[in-house]
Amino acid sequence: MAARPAYLRDPEAIYALSFERVRHAVDLGRFPADVAEIVLRVVHACGMPEIARDIRCSGDIGAKAVAALRGGAPVICDCAMVAAGITRRFLPAQNEIIMTLNDDGVADKAAALGTTRSAAAVEFWRPSLDGAVVAIGNAPTALFHLLERLDEGWPVPAAILAFPVGFVGAAESKAELAANPPAHSSYMCLDGTRGGSAMASASVNAAALLAGRKE
Repeated sequence: MAARPAYLRDPEAIYALSFERVRHAVDLGRFPADVAEIVLRVVHACGMPEIARDIRCSGDIGAKAVAALRGGAPVICDCAMVAAGITRRFLPAQNEIIMTLNDDGVADKAAALGTTRSAAAVEFWRPSLDGAVVAIGNAPTALFHLLERLDEGWPVPAAILAFPVGFVGAAESKAELAANPPAHSSYMCLDGTRGGSAMASASVNAAALLAGRKE
């Protein structure tokens, strides 16, 4: 049997080389420096350098997300995978991570509203939404429902990191966010069907690392 190929084993070296290669593969020049750091980690999370050209965002998304996290704002997630992907030790103020999808009453609320559980779970975000960081990595209906409720005058989050994935509603929900972002809120999203929990949690982790740096 032929010998297996040699491979890098040192974790710190792997980490450093990985980000070095992402930086070489991705043109980050159109983003402000803090936003570029978030984009960098999103690309690293999915292994697809080409997505960087399809990321749309407010120019102040980095500043808004960082300020919110430093101020102790909660992180609201649409699903358990996004919540699980957030590295708690990165959070600068022991920020609460909120995920209401499995809360009591969500299924009944979904039935009453005639929508998905993911959208109905947004109904339970309202008490924590003002100034929060919202991370959506799964459900387009959660993003649509959030935008509808914000249009109705709900409290506004500081930042919306939107990476819902799929072939029904994902592209449309992100296009709507980019075309008509909520007033006084900043956003980042990835055009098209691509997305996922890893990207959403990576965007939060990047903002948390920035927030933890000394000014």
